[in-house]
Amino acid sequence: MVALASYTARSMGTEYPRPFGAAIVHSRTGQVLVRSLNNVAREFDPSCHAEVRAIRKATKLLKKISLAGYTLYTTCEPCPMCMSAALWANIDRVVYGATIADANCHCDQIQIPATEVAARSDMRCVVDGPVSRDECYALFTHPQMLRAFRSWPTRRNAQSTASQ
Repeated sequence: MVALASYTARSMGTEYPRPFGAAIVHSRTGQVLVRSLNNVAREFDPSCHAEVRAIRKATKLLKKISLAGYTLYTTCEPCPMCMSAALWANIDRVVYGATIADANCHCDQIQIPATEVAARSDMRCVVDGPVSRDECYALFTHPQMLRAFRSWPTRRNAQSTASQ
């Protein structure tokens, strides 16, 4: 998880810092298959979350829709859309760092825990987290990221701007 946080932290030195990173790793060998960052703003696509992008990359690379035998690591607890994509992809396990509540301190979130999405599914997936929460949450509080959050078109930012 710390390696994923490091990979994601590199975005803090770019024009588009992103605290949301994901990796898909072979569950048995630990070999990284793909890594991805959130790309919602740059692609003008609200579904372009790091987890969904990683799943898309992995299934294309493997040329199959099932990622059974793989684990999804993510710097933040998957939102319901991302957790659902992990379930539909038959991912064995999801391991996350920061929580949805952590992310909600900085940007809007759908506050349904990944464990609840998994529990309401007929598909099986182990959900573990938070793991390395401090390292992952540090991505959200990095000065470059805090500046970027101010430009994100979210309810919280709209309220902050209105009150200034």
